[in-house]
Amino acid sequence: MSSHLKAALAAACLIFPAAAFAQTDPERDLPLWELGVGSAALSTPAYPGADARESRLLVFPNIVYRGQILRADRSGINARLFRSDQVELDIGFAGALPSDSDDVDEREGMPDLGPLVEFGPRLKVRLADLGGNRRLRAELPLRAVIEARGGLHNRGYTFEPRLAYEMAGEGGLWTLETNLSVVLGDRKIHRHFYEVAPQHVTATRPAHAADAGLLLTRLGLFGSRRIDEDVRVFGYLRYESYKGAANRDSPLHVKDNGVSGGVGVMWTFKRSAARARGAGTVDPGLQ
Repeated sequence: MSSHLKAALAAACLIFPAAAFAQTDPERDLPLWELGVGSAALSTPAYPGADARESRLLVFPNIVYRGQILRADRSGINARLFRSDQVELDIGFAGALPSDSDDVDEREGMPDLGPLVEFGPRLKVRLADLGGNRRLRAELPLRAVIEARGGLHNRGYTFEPRLAYEMAGEGGLWTLETNLSVVLGDRKIHRHFYEVAPQHVTATRPAHAADAGLLLTRLGLFGSRRIDEDVRVFGYLRYESYKGAANRDSPLHVKDNGVSGGVGVMWTFKRSAARARGAGTVDPGLQ
């Protein structure tokens, strides 16, 4: 698989959660599946705490499948294990873009950071239905992190408790979500970003043994607007604080904050004649 394709797949995992908003039930006789294409321009820090940035212009498939168990939509790809009016449990995916060490002064001469794919269980709890297509929810995702570089490599685990406020316009014309989360990681994922082994020590880069703990605190804002039946534009902005992070003293950790953002468009060109059965959780803003 080419590095550009890996980056596109990782970005698709990143974009889909960024465009997911207030959900409703039933599915109102929506198509079982939809096919389309999306494009997005993204800019993120090379890794949490880095001064360098990675920017991408990407094209990716826009696939929606509204199955009873298997789900593929703009909230990601997941397998739903349990659902009630207030609680949902699924197995979901997320991702992160790669970073070339040649582009990061602090990592010069160190291995590149490949694309990351994260998967694992996620518990979603509806805390309050505020009326007017407004809702407050909590999410508790626990994910294994796999690096796709020269094969697949286990890079540890993350836990990201999140509080989200979501709202949608009448008929799903527009959607908006803001959320606050903290990301905690085991020692292995912190080693991936911040450890400096003896063979990588230089005059300006001392050795560092990474510890488990806080990776970052994140505040996000995501929005979308429907242009017509087939076209939707979206954007997101995330602010991350690394103050109090477990490896703030690593020579690879050089900033106390970082900002990510992106804009894009999704176009749907094919829908199934078969209809979803209606026991799912589809975002009214995504129709």
